[in-house]
Amino acid sequence: MPTALFTPIKVGSSLLRHRIVMSPLTRLRADADHVPVPLTTEYYQQRASEGGLLVAEATFIAEDAGVYPSAPGIYNDKQIEAWKNVTKAVHDKGGSIYLQLWHVGRATVSAWIPGSKLPVSASAIAINGKNTAGMDYEVPRVLAVEEISQITQTYADAAKNAISAGFDGVEIHGANGYLIDQFINTSSNIRTDQYGGSIENRTRFALEVVEGVSKAIGEERTAIRLSPWSGFQDMKDDTPYETWGYLVNQLQERHPRLAYLHFIEPRDQFINDGNPTADRGDAPFRKAWKGPFITAGGYTTTPKRAFETTEKLENTLVAFGRSFIANPDLPLRLKNDWPLNKYDRSTFYTSGSVGYTDYPYYNPGTARDIKN
Repeated sequence: MPTALFTPIKVGSSLLRHRIVMSPLTRLRADADHVPVPLTTEYYQQRASEGGLLVAEATFIAEDAGVYPSAPGIYNDKQIEAWKNVTKAVHDKGGSIYLQLWHVGRATVSAWIPGSKLPVSASAIAINGKNTAGMDYEVPRVLAVEEISQITQTYADAAKNAISAGFDGVEIHGANGYLIDQFINTSSNIRTDQYGGSIENRTRFALEVVEGVSKAIGEERTAIRLSPWSGFQDMKDDTPYETWGYLVNQLQERHPRLAYLHFIEPRDQFINDGNPTADRGDAPFRKAWKGPFITAGGYTTTPKRAFETTEKLENTLVAFGRSFIANPDLPLRLKNDWPLNKYDRSTFYTSGSVGYTDYPYYNPGTARDIKN
């Protein structure tokens, strides 16, 4: 009798054979023009499985979307052609693959934006501390209302590019302190117009992006990732249950055929190892959403919890990050209770094949327990 983790489920137009999902994982292996390289094709091909779902790494929707060096884009023909190699490799192994659409908003550096333009955000509030370039975060420029609608269209255009590149769908990045999340949270949004103040106003941008992308490529090829609890990049909301509860209820009412919702479970620190905290959870959001629901956060530390989660919760899939980096054959390892490779955090954001495509498939003579 198969466990729920290894029973079929339909996500969008894809009939999956198991419920182990690869999380979108920034790896910074693209070239200087933000074009995926051949090594990227190998990386995703290694992790594809028959009837499995991969969510490709966060990918910029435009050259001024707050780009990071060596992160990929989906806004020009070279990028689309390179991604075609990735999607073909995954499909050839019987897998499905979605692309995560990314605008980082204030979480970047003006030197990395063409014309050295200031990063943009919902409000003129900088992230505390140092950015990835080792400098203080800059105070972002406040987006005008007309610019917000232009960015919504840019998301839709990027989604169409993703479909042209062969992706089965797209996941809108609405989590972890990036642009959409900056509009949702009270800590980063003090606007007084139709995009600020009330929950309805702060979630307006997210809902408009979902609407625009859905119209461009279809609801069944559209998904969104959300993180009410992460705290990453100074995210904090005064009423998280009410805020994301309203957002999910609106998604259910307006777009019930979305491919899935993807929620990051509460963890003490997004960028560090940790277990979900006990006093917060996504149960109210699960109750409101009737379609497929992907949950992520802490499963690498306790992978067997994925079996328990899918047994208890209907329509649920479990996303793995660090353990999928280190174990290209992760679904087989979990199904057969094989030990997992250790992951090397120091290679997560470097270059080349080390820590990227050199993790071995299961071999009884070389497998080691996972690093905690």
